[in-house]
Amino acid sequence: MIRVEAVVKRYGALVALDGIDLAIGAGEAFGLLGPNGAGKTTLVRLLATLARPDGGRLCVGGHDTVTEAARVKRLIGVVFQENNLDRDLSPRQNLLFQARLHRLAAPGAAVAAMLERIGLAAHADRPVNALSGGMRRRLVIGRALLTDPRVLLLDEPTTGLDPAIRRELWAMIRAIRDQGCTVILTTHYVEEAEALCDRVGILTRGRLAGLGSPAELVGRFGGPRLEDVVVALGAGAAA
Repeated sequence: MIRVEAVVKRYGALVALDGIDLAIGAGEAFGLLGPNGAGKTTLVRLLATLARPDGGRLCVGGHDTVTEAARVKRLIGVVFQENNLDRDLSPRQNLLFQARLHRLAAPGAAVAAMLERIGLAAHADRPVNALSGGMRRRLVIGRALLTDPRVLLLDEPTTGLDPAIRRELWAMIRAIRDQGCTVILTTHYVEEAEALCDRVGILTRGRLAGLGSPAELVGRFGGPRLEDVVVALGAGAAA
């Protein structure tokens, strides 16, 4: 589903990604772990066609993110860290705007179905400002799912949420994965990657320092926990 081949991305003198190679299969849940500045969000932005690589190539569903960006956009849904909902509108109005922007057939029915799916039907006409943080995150994810994407990109989807709400969102993300959607998420929470991801990639200084299932990485690098592996690889890159 996704191929990343020798990808390089620079911001001036800073090398954010330094020759990344990666393949992610259809229906896979894949996590990106690593410290701030490791390149996680940069890779998501490249996959979302919001930035161009300075070297190498990225493909989503067989389509190049640079030369076929319009086709890639039709395959993906994106949720970034920032909550960019219109807080003066209700959940229903936010979703209707998105549905009409993408020219969905029967936008009202699509929005009603999504409100049910994300558990916000009872709050559909309240101002977004009146919703809890967890409800807002569910709404942001629901908005990304309106177009029925084959790939969902989640950039730190649960940052700042309390543990109970975080686990509520984990259940939602598992359900999305179980329906066949390829899910790629960045996270600082090792337990989140262990709970949700088939495989994880550990980025350090723009390079892929480790790749495999959580259990494989613990076995390969001598854990005893995935968190210890992440810390060890990060320290090795900084040495």
